[in-house]
Amino acid sequence: MLSDCPLWPEELAEHYREIGCWRGETFGSMLRQKAELYGNKTAITNGKRKITYAELDMQSNQLAAGFSKLGIQKDNRVVVQLPNDVEFFQVIFALFKIGALPVFALPSHRSSEVEYFCEFTEAQVYIIPDSFDGYDYRKLARKMKDRGFKNLPVIVAGDPEEFISLSQLFHEPFEKEFEVSSHDIAFLQLSGGSTGKPKLIPRTHDDYIYSLKKSNEVCLMNEESVYLAVLPVAHNFPLSSPGVLGTLYAGGRIVLSSGSSPDEAFPLIEQERVTITAVVPPIAMIWMQAVKSRNWDLSSLKVMQVGGAKFSSESAKNVKPAFGCVLQQVFGMAEGLVNYTRLDDPEDVIVHTQGRPMSPYDEIKIVDEEDQEVERGEVGELLTRGPYTIRGYYKTKAHNAKAFTSDGYYRTGDLVKLDHSGNIIVEGRDKDQINRGGEKIAAEEIENHLLAHPEILDAAVVAMPDEYLGERACAYIIRLDKGKPSPVELREFLNKREIAAYKIPDRFEFVSEFPKTALGKVSKKSLREKIAIQLKNKKYKFLSLERK
Repeated sequence: MLSDCPLWPEELAEHYREIGCWRGETFGSMLRQKAELYGNKTAITNGKRKITYAELDMQSNQLAAGFSKLGIQKDNRVVVQLPNDVEFFQVIFALFKIGALPVFALPSHRSSEVEYFCEFTEAQVYIIPDSFDGYDYRKLARKMKDRGFKNLPVIVAGDPEEFISLSQLFHEPFEKEFEVSSHDIAFLQLSGGSTGKPKLIPRTHDDYIYSLKKSNEVCLMNEESVYLAVLPVAHNFPLSSPGVLGTLYAGGRIVLSSGSSPDEAFPLIEQERVTITAVVPPIAMIWMQAVKSRNWDLSSLKVMQVGGAKFSSESAKNVKPAFGCVLQQVFGMAEGLVNYTRLDDPEDVIVHTQGRPMSPYDEIKIVDEEDQEVERGEVGELLTRGPYTIRGYYKTKAHNAKAFTSDGYYRTGDLVKLDHSGNIIVEGRDKDQINRGGEKIAAEEIENHLLAHPEILDAAVVAMPDEYLGERACAYIIRLDKGKPSPVELREFLNKREIAAYKIPDRFEFVSEFPKTALGKVSKKSLREKIAIQLKNKKYKFLSLERK
């Protein structure tokens, strides 16, 4: 067992096995079973490229052999930064079968994040595409080679140039299977945490496959389901709720899209007869506008899931009239707990709530600042534990003592209340985090980047409301010199520090001092209130930044 990964107490783990939550499956055995059951049925459609269940199983076996000969072993950490493509599935299932751990990086991450993942996890390998969405990942790999990762093997899907070609690693499969247990860590997922660099979430085969099973039951996934993946599949939402892995578990078919624009997604829905897809609120809003002027046949679509950030009730009520399908609100976290509105829920529940836990063994509490449970209908912080909610982050003992209660409840940082039927209504966040259209930004991480600027005395990053994305990031800055740096200069500075584009603040406010709490700390609450009032009064405009 990988060290530094807190897991369930053994008596509780045994209980989850006895009641049938954990059934001893691994991802490797799951895929082999599906290949035996569905054989030549198409598992994944990626443009003109199709791959059957039998082919995916065989190709992942071949790649597992190639990885093993390259030196990848059980418990090795492998940073995987691949887009929505067949290679993503070949790679992760090959690693699952070896018992090596994918560390899921997103295509939008740049050297600041990837270097941290590789260093913190002591990664043995880094796997990338040659290029995607106009960005050459081989250049990123070269930068890493120059910055202390000289001996890190880099595997490239596509033209490898001086690196290792993924296509050359498909070898004759080994006759003997690798020894992988269902209670082993399967992969490390990124947290949308609120402090510094992302925390890493250890997920076992047992707990994650159980989450697929329960998601499929709630979402009525079966062999006829066709799931369109428009969000990056390394995100937990499109990976498992029910996502691409849930689709494979159900024997359905995955349709991969490299982007989420209506001009890309709508033709795929018509051509592939898609039955279910998952989007974040900003995409849902774009689609609802676009469908008015498009003539694609979207009648096959039965379910549109919206999650990643709170979906306003005003927008939610327009999904069914626009698409003729059921809206399913999804509220969950990569750490575990997933809540769904049910497909047969009354319309007011679907529109006005974020659903309820998917498992009868999910335990939730809503507490005040003293950890005392509040009355139903009152707002408090959501705490949770259960058979697929982690018991601690990877290699963060001190943080785990704060993020989890002594009896194993995870402090989600979400402020919620329960309606009379037990459905959750999300009211906001208690943690210092910005949810920018489903992309989570840790304020402390961006503040640390800003404080590296020689002309900045102090920085405080907070969320500001936005009708389109839900929240955007606003950076309050105390400068040494009143005139410098300017917002344009700060954006360029952050660009050069090579962080993901979505993390760069949308707005900068320059102040001479920060409001303080009674204990002398910066009052983020006051700053959030201040910028909200400014936006409401429409005194200012902000300049958003988009870059590759």
